[in-house]
Amino acid sequence: MKFYISASLCFLLSFKIITVHAQSLPESNDLSKYVNPFVGTQGDGNTFPGAVAPFGMMQISPDTDINSWEAASGYEYTDSVCYGFSLTHMNGTGIPDLGDFLFVPSTGKVKFVPGTKQNPDSGYITRFSHDKESASPGFYSAFLPKHKIQAEFTATERAGILKFTFPASDSSNIMIDLAHVLQWKILASSVRIENDSVITGYHLVRGWAKERYIYFAAIFSQKSASTGIISNGKKVMYNTRRFTSKNESFGTNLQVFKTFKTTDKQSVMVKVGISAVSASNALMNLKQEIPHSDFQRVVNETRQKWNTELKKITIEGSKIQKETFYTSMYHAFLTPVIYQDVNGEYRGFDKNIHRVTDFTNYTIFSVWDTYRATHPLFNLIQAQRNTDMIKSMLKHYDESVDHMLPIWSFYSNETWCMIGYHSVSVIADAYLKGLRNFDYEKAYEAIKATAMNPDYDNVQKYSNIGYVPCDLENESVSKTLEYAYDDYCVALLAKALNKESDYNYFLKRAMAYKNIYDKSTSFMRGKDSKGNWRVPFHPKSYEDSQDITEATSWQYTWYVPQDVQGLINLMGGKTKFVSKLDSLFLIKSDEEKGTEDIHGIIGQYWHGNEPCHHIAFLYDYAGQPWKTQEKVHQIMKTQYGNTPNSLCGNDDCGQMSSWYIFNALGFYPVCPVNNYFVIGSPSVNQATVHLSNGSTLVMKANNLSDKNIYIQSMVLNKKNWDNTYIPFDELKNGGEIIFIMGPKPNKNWGVSNTSKPESISKEITF
Repeated sequence: MKFYISASLCFLLSFKIITVHAQSLPESNDLSKYVNPFVGTQGDGNTFPGAVAPFGMMQISPDTDINSWEAASGYEYTDSVCYGFSLTHMNGTGIPDLGDFLFVPSTGKVKFVPGTKQNPDSGYITRFSHDKESASPGFYSAFLPKHKIQAEFTATERAGILKFTFPASDSSNIMIDLAHVLQWKILASSVRIENDSVITGYHLVRGWAKERYIYFAAIFSQKSASTGIISNGKKVMYNTRRFTSKNESFGTNLQVFKTFKTTDKQSVMVKVGISAVSASNALMNLKQEIPHSDFQRVVNETRQKWNTELKKITIEGSKIQKETFYTSMYHAFLTPVIYQDVNGEYRGFDKNIHRVTDFTNYTIFSVWDTYRATHPLFNLIQAQRNTDMIKSMLKHYDESVDHMLPIWSFYSNETWCMIGYHSVSVIADAYLKGLRNFDYEKAYEAIKATAMNPDYDNVQKYSNIGYVPCDLENESVSKTLEYAYDDYCVALLAKALNKESDYNYFLKRAMAYKNIYDKSTSFMRGKDSKGNWRVPFHPKSYEDSQDITEATSWQYTWYVPQDVQGLINLMGGKTKFVSKLDSLFLIKSDEEKGTEDIHGIIGQYWHGNEPCHHIAFLYDYAGQPWKTQEKVHQIMKTQYGNTPNSLCGNDDCGQMSSWYIFNALGFYPVCPVNNYFVIGSPSVNQATVHLSNGSTLVMKANNLSDKNIYIQSMVLNKKNWDNTYIPFDELKNGGEIIFIMGPKPNKNWGVSNTSKPESISKEITF
């Protein structure tokens, strides 16, 4: 049953987010007040509402579930119980992981097992409610009624403060569960009680990332009445015959606790740092980033960091529009995360310790998602960070035993999740958009090596016969199409670097999509190594789509962003193309109720997953841009919002939110490496984009309203503009876009053959 938040609770949450620590910034400078960290989605890898700095590795948030798709980030808004508060999380991925080092406050007898959600009194799981929960950028707070404890958190990039305000009690406790992670298995852990105030430890996790090390160092604000370590349910004691100390332990099921005597409303603070290198580095991170004990100062400083990031785009619009937009900005700037210590050290993909001094190293590259809109957005407003992310990808290549760029990299591990080799797109797009502050010859070497890897998912067979055979490789249709797009990226970069032979080779591979188009059905379809079509064939069925990745043939047939005109030609011309595209949004889906990857259903269009994200813009290529405007407006109005559970699909490290940001501005990177953005329909009255090069781009949507969604005319940099695309060269140095909006389609605007975006192929007359 879908959960709907009440209007009164929405207002209450909004009020809390606006008022928490509002005194720290002048009202006019505070965009963070429009961010609602609770915005996410029910049932598809929720986001998390905790305390985090922009792109911060430290992400302190409650864990309400540890083993479900619905709470892949650890938090599900419909839950009413909480395990505790852990230090690391991911923004809206589809696989649970992280949730490291759970801090559990309590009063009375300390419990060391979680119990169950159905019977929280059987362990340390405790109830909580949203009416006493609040969050804003850099801050989170919740009240735990059973123990009468107020929990509050704030964070810097690698450190944080957990503040627990207790009632009067002789047994106020803070327990750290080193055995707690989201879903996966602890291979080893260690903990040390260094002195009366300092505890350090680490654990090694075998999860989505197969070998993930993470360390912590915690400094308590006051001495405890008692402290101890629990290993496999028993307190660790001195035993000289077994060479054990009560102050340290090693194992797979460890907890450590401190018990305090507190007066009513007495606060105990824990400053904590994390590192992937060592406990000493975690302590160093903590001492450098939070050298004081001023909780409110950290809240204010982190909030100011968020405002600096949010101000990269300022908009005019309604309160709901601002809350939706700035929450999307917030989500887009949660990942990738900083993955190095303050001294430049990080754990590499070879598991050795490396050090960088000339850039910031990052991790968590969900590039199957984020190459589409998130990294193109970074090229405009986060150029330095995106350059550092590319340098991080090149480090991955150097340290990878396979000598490949990231596929889905995560904490010095390659997960091999999803398909394609889309780091190629990220790097090529950045270079072609003018980001040159990296070794692009080395980058091209890495790109070509990745695209030619003979062991990766039948790339070699694909390069030999022109498609991925369905009898040799699962998801063969999707892989053929995505390899072809990536090869187009390689081709364009090769051309820019004067590598003509490589350009011709990879451009030919970029046309491989034609080899799996079945004219008898007008769908992309699996083909075996002997050239036979897959039978039976179910273009609408998700469950029977073994040749498709997280979609059906109805969605993936349109995935030819590098050559939309070529696809139009295959389908028999614009009339047939548009007719089939119309049907996509109308034909009832076989999976109306949705599954883990199917949300945001509009006919066969599923906005909740990335393969559909470019489709609405294809009408521009076929001479009917008003239909793009209709569909974009419909998606923006129905699939996004400013309240919990208002995202139609998991945010996938910012991709879902980046789609919204671009379309609020009125354009979108259908084919990121191309030198243009495709026009949709703006959803805010005005936006000012502060580009990374110091220039300013202003977008105005005159006469925009809920009814006036159609572009009547357009002015680009003082020129009347009839094209349905905007060249990057028109935006890179700033300028002005003016859309004149109206209630009815202008079927004379953007419809000529010269108005449509370019493709590899030329139009064929039928």
